[in-house]
Amino acid sequence: MNYSEYNLSESRKEVLKKIEEFEKMGGEYFFRNVENDPPSHPLSPEEVDYTYCKFGNKIKSVIASSIETIGGPFILRAHKTELVGMENLKNIKCGCIITSNHFNKFENLAIKEVCKAMPGRHKFWRVIREGNYFIPGFIGFLMKYCNTLPVSSNPHTMANLGRAVEKLLKRGDCILVYPEQAMWYNYTKPRIFREGAFYYAAKNNVPVIPCFTELSKLDGIDSDGFPNVKYTVH
Repeated sequence: MNYSEYNLSESRKEVLKKIEEFEKMGGEYFFRNVENDPPSHPLSPEEVDYTYCKFGNKIKSVIASSIETIGGPFILRAHKTELVGMENLKNIKCGCIITSNHFNKFENLAIKEVCKAMPGRHKFWRVIREGNYFIPGFIGFLMKYCNTLPVSSNPHTMANLGRAVEKLLKRGDCILVYPEQAMWYNYTKPRIFREGAFYYAAKNNVPVIPCFTELSKLDGIDSDGFPNVKYTVH
């Protein structure tokens, strides 16, 4: 999608420039982060309660999920979200790993619709990057408590993540993993994958549901000067 005709914010222009540079270099650069994220530190085991076992975290999770339940449909309608190929999932009744391209902090709501449309009831979780767990304010609250599973550069924390993933898959939940790793804002093409999503699927003997969200232009522009886009989840 060509954005040269749009009056983009300077911060978004900087992101697009990084994406263009990393795309040309290829290889490991496809996994590089292009956003100017706040500083973070290695997430230690005591900082994260992966499945909200503590009572206080359980209550916060209910609040965060309620916020998503109320606000999510507005975002999906704004993007005229459409699911294509759901007939291929009619026999998926167990827990599963879902993979998808990562281009917006809210596009996971479209993938959640895939989970909701499967036979039976499956709770939806997302694996997020370590730095996102330390975002302050309202968005940070959702990042911590809206069914998220942060990765960590601390091996002990990652061991806890592995146990949480096993527990959630055994009870039939869906876990979204972005195998492209970094979010590239409004990037419309597929990128190469890390193996983590497939490692967890193989280890826990569950299927992988591969998705790709296609972006197509709608009328109007967003707050960053980009054209509004439709989400078509394949």
